[in-house]
Amino acid sequence: MDLSAFRRRPSPPPSTGGADPRSAVYLKASPPRGSRSMKAFRILATTLIVLPAALLIYTAFHDNKASDRASLFADARILEKTADAQNAELSASAIAQNISIVTTDGASFQSSGTSDQPGDRLLGGLLSPGFDDGSCLSRYGSFSYRRPSPNNPSAYLISRLRNYESLHKRCGPNSKPYKEALEALRSGSAVGYGECKYVVWISFSGLGNRILTLTSSFLYALLTNRVLLIDQGKDMMDLFCEPFPDESWLLSKDFPVTDQFDSLGQSSPNCHGHLLKNNMINSTEKRMPSYLYLHLAHDYNDHDKMFFCDEDQKVMEKVPWLIIKSDNYFIPSLFLMPSFEQELFNLFPHKEAIFHHLGRYLFHPSNHVWGLITRYFDSYLARADERIGIQIRTLDGGDGPLSYVMDQIIACTQNEEILPKVDQHGTVSSSPSEDTRLKAVLVTSLNLGYSDNLKNLYWMYPTVTGEVVGVYQASHEGYQQTEKPLHNLKAWAEMYLLSLSDVLVTSSWSTFGYVAQGLGGLKPWILVKPENRTTPNPPCGRAMSMEPCFHAPPFYDCKAKRGIDTGVVVPHVRHCEDMSWGLKVVGDDHQDL
Repeated sequence: MDLSAFRRRPSPPPSTGGADPRSAVYLKASPPRGSRSMKAFRILATTLIVLPAALLIYTAFHDNKASDRASLFADARILEKTADAQNAELSASAIAQNISIVTTDGASFQSSGTSDQPGDRLLGGLLSPGFDDGSCLSRYGSFSYRRPSPNNPSAYLISRLRNYESLHKRCGPNSKPYKEALEALRSGSAVGYGECKYVVWISFSGLGNRILTLTSSFLYALLTNRVLLIDQGKDMMDLFCEPFPDESWLLSKDFPVTDQFDSLGQSSPNCHGHLLKNNMINSTEKRMPSYLYLHLAHDYNDHDKMFFCDEDQKVMEKVPWLIIKSDNYFIPSLFLMPSFEQELFNLFPHKEAIFHHLGRYLFHPSNHVWGLITRYFDSYLARADERIGIQIRTLDGGDGPLSYVMDQIIACTQNEEILPKVDQHGTVSSSPSEDTRLKAVLVTSLNLGYSDNLKNLYWMYPTVTGEVVGVYQASHEGYQQTEKPLHNLKAWAEMYLLSLSDVLVTSSWSTFGYVAQGLGGLKPWILVKPENRTTPNPPCGRAMSMEPCFHAPPFYDCKAKRGIDTGVVVPHVRHCEDMSWGLKVVGDDHQDL
């Protein structure tokens, strides 16, 4: 920067009749030369000129110094973090002050230029600006850690989200309508509640499943103009920030059915499938139950699956409380329902970005988890030219690492040129240069052996491309421990870290991988599920959509009342790559295949 532009100009002479455009000060006063007032006036004028220039010089020097320092640690394509963002433990007020400074002048949030909208802290309008920054550091800080999304949310989706937030505020747990609805529920009444009707989500299954089912339940609430409230479970408050402004999404502790959540099942008196099976409910009934329990878990029966029929949705419209228990991402089957189809098209013109948008809207890591994420990212991943995530989940028994799975990982990543091959004969020079590219590989697995083997491979031999490969793994829990809060804190942090990858490799059937790919807007390479303990050939294939897979969809035509293949009914709902009977939503580029 040319600092000469900020040198103080000489004071202009006193006005002799014509206004001097360089200084408004001299238009207001012309004291006699040599007088005390003239000297005071000159001091004031000099101060007004010099002080802004000094501030500009300090700012320019400080920015250049910060830029030079950052260049030592990161490629120009990596988004730089402010000191506040690097330390999630700093005070909330300091973080909030820093963010307001950045956004006030409209400048880039210390961006390197990877994003067309480097200051898009609201994610294209997905997020409401009405939150205190410090209460959830990840909400407005996450954009500086990930590349910009190639898929913008539709204006209609943004409008519907703002309308939903207003509804949630009017009908949430602290509102008068909610308290009246609770009293009616206690009395067993189903008399109308105006606009306030509810979907209650029960915390059930592993963390990946919970995130996917909660997303499905929210979209269903959005489609049916209901308010979503969630069972706090053991750790929901510790994992996620509140997603809606002004009102909590946590079900109040005095909810009268909470003590029954664990025992609710297909034989429960208020189970929709049970009532349907025994001809105890239909759309013509005048008296409806005060709540319906919807069993949408993997073991649901044919009557439970009638949830996905428009005729049964008409019944549910009359019930104020719907309580959902599920371990499935059931959004693909919502696309097969005529009553929801047009609204879904309006919300998601780019159909395969459903979880991508809703996941980024709903799930913001708590400050504790955000600290785990940012500290690990800044320590091991930020300096890389390319970040590669490899998520490994094996369903075969036995202690790992399994040799055929290890061979599969190496074959997939090297055949698809995700990772470079190595020279085991020592003919390639391993001397680094200024142009040497660094690839950082984040491995997530319950077992440490896979990352150790990969790390040893790139330590023992040079790469044929001359690239440097660093391999990292944040945790290795040994086995899934869903009941332990600390286990889930680490799992959520690692899902999020995987979503910050440039390239992603995931395991078949894994909801852990589905969450990472959806949040990151990534179409991963999916490792083919091994059979007979042998390495599959080909070892992996590219996902046709970044949408998660619905593992247990219904195969039923509600109008014809017969079984059908629901994977061929509409072009935008196809069978999954990793589970032949599952369903997933695909984009326009895969609909005619």
